[in-house]
Amino acid sequence: MTEYLAVDGGTIAYEVAGSGPLVVLAHGMGDSRAAYRAVIPSLVEAGYRVAAVDLRGCGESSVGWPVWSRTAIAGDLLAVIRHLGGPAVLVGHSVSGGAATIAAAQEPSLVSAVVELAPFTRKQSIRLGDLRVRRFRQGMLRLLGAGVFGSVPLWRSYLDVACPGVKPADWAERLGRIDSLLREPGRMKAMQGMGRSAPTDAGAQLGDVRCPVLVVMGTLDPDWADPQAEGSAIVDALPSGLGRLEMIEGAGHYPHDQFPDEVVSLMLAFLRSDTARA
Repeated sequence: MTEYLAVDGGTIAYEVAGSGPLVVLAHGMGDSRAAYRAVIPSLVEAGYRVAAVDLRGCGESSVGWPVWSRTAIAGDLLAVIRHLGGPAVLVGHSVSGGAATIAAAQEPSLVSAVVELAPFTRKQSIRLGDLRVRRFRQGMLRLLGAGVFGSVPLWRSYLDVACPGVKPADWAERLGRIDSLLREPGRMKAMQGMGRSAPTDAGAQLGDVRCPVLVVMGTLDPDWADPQAEGSAIVDALPSGLGRLEMIEGAGHYPHDQFPDEVVSLMLAFLRSDTARA
């Protein structure tokens, strides 16, 4: 059941399932909380209260926000955590990975641990050699085209590259839902706004994080020529001993779509570890 929280600038939609310690799930740009449909039941079964959030401008949240930065998204996520009675484990995918970093740095009492799935958390730069990597070149061209032209077909084409090989059984239905949402007034503008927002605000906060962080990257993620190097750089920028990187073989930019059981297994092992419980 969808619930709504009024925050400064609009309304955030979310749904809650289960009982126990709070886990808040935040999706990437151009998506909705349905991205976590295969993850939520396993987390609930493991004894967690799970809140899946629609980012500003996405899903069932309102449109027409003044800014789309990771800092702004972090403020929305912190508002949800306060409303639900945190602290919470904050899980962020892609743009929300950077937002989770900022939230953890700004309000350490509200964020007990962070899980970043294929996160954009650092300043990005493209080297000439990166363009020799075919999957990176294919993904970048489709991603840029979707953002510049506001093209839903190009975004769907990017998603096909971003979810290589193994796809969920309901992939066609999921793409149809994404297509439908992005054609609603204001939804594509939200995606374009998030795409234009640089992750420098998140990168600046990495050194201020005080909770444990799990970074999960797919070996075939087209958003980076070397996904493992990007994940390692995030971990290295965190205070010593706080970060951990896990790679999922064969996953693209949506590991929670392609390999939800493996993602949940990594999350639960991380949350049950001595580091995360400290």
